[in-house]
Amino acid sequence: MYAIISTGGKQYKVSEGQTIRLEKVPGEVGTSVSFDRVLMASDGKAVKVGQPTLPGVTVTGRIVEQGKAKKVIVFKYKRRKGYRKKRGHRQHYTALKIDAINDVDGALKEQ
Repeated sequence: MYAIISTGGKQYKVSEGQTIRLEKVPGEVGTSVSFDRVLMASDGKAVKVGQPTLPGVTVTGRIVEQGKAKKVIVFKYKRRKGYRKKRGHRQHYTALKIDAINDVDGALKEQ
C-alpha cells in the first residue's frame, strides 16, 4: 500500500515503514504527525485519485529526527567588476517514519 501526500509545497510517495525527509514539520522527536492532504492512494489492486484530495484517507507517522541538511554555497560573481559574494545556507528538515496509511471512510474499497 502506498500514498502520495502533499506537504511543504512538495509531493512525496510514501509507504508503511518507510523513512522520508521532508520540509521542517514542527514537533519534538517521537511526536506523532498526521497528514490529511492525501492526493492518491493505492492498496495494490485499487487506485484512488483525489480531486484534489481523498476525503477520509490520512497518513500517520512519527518524527525520528529534526536536523539541518548539508550546506549549500551561494556564490555571486560579476566578471571584471570586482563583485563577489559568498553565502551559505542549511535547510531544516524533518525525518519521518511512516506508521500507517489510514482509510477511515473506506475510500479505497469503493470501486
